[in-house]
Amino acid sequence: MSIMIAHIVAAAKNGVIGRDGQLPWSIPEDMKWFRERTRGRALIMGRKTFEAVEHPLPNRLNVVITRQKDYRPKPSDSPNAPVHVVQTIEEAIEYCKARAAQYQNEIFIIGGGEIYHQSVPYVDTIYLTRVHRDYLGDAFYPDPDPNEFRLVEKIDRHDPVPFSFETWIRRDAKNKNGDSDREPPDEIA
Repeated sequence: MSIMIAHIVAAAKNGVIGRDGQLPWSIPEDMKWFRERTRGRALIMGRKTFEAVEHPLPNRLNVVITRQKDYRPKPSDSPNAPVHVVQTIEEAIEYCKARAAQYQNEIFIIGGGEIYHQSVPYVDTIYLTRVHRDYLGDAFYPDPDPNEFRLVEKIDRHDPVPFSFETWIRRDAKNKNGDSDREPPDEIA
């Protein structure tokens, strides 16, 4: 069974993904795309991201990474939004992999900045909404390394601000765990 591990992120031209725990922009089409793409999947996020969202995301497995040994997340009102707390990205991935069949064999890492940086070696796909402006912020996403990832899809949008939906695939089609056995699509022109 092949399990896809992906980053799903919106980042400004200068790499900003957040400011004071919030997105520095409002792009309804991106939020809709995020909801649709992650519905029914396993999500991994840092504690600060979980607290910024203010509740477990419904119809998804919510796995929260924190160094706080006694952390107790706000309980979910929904039976379809389970929350599990772990201390490392490796624990989070293993927990999700053990439940992958229930969550369509996809694991999405949704932030924040530190979690994205720690998890780059594990992902084989990056769904990046690139906002084509610079913003002030305190959380950042690294540009995909073109030696490791290749851009295979780009869809430009212009409302409410110029942005693009980009899909990046790991060049060797194998993440750190060697989990992906698919053939990556051809690079776009």
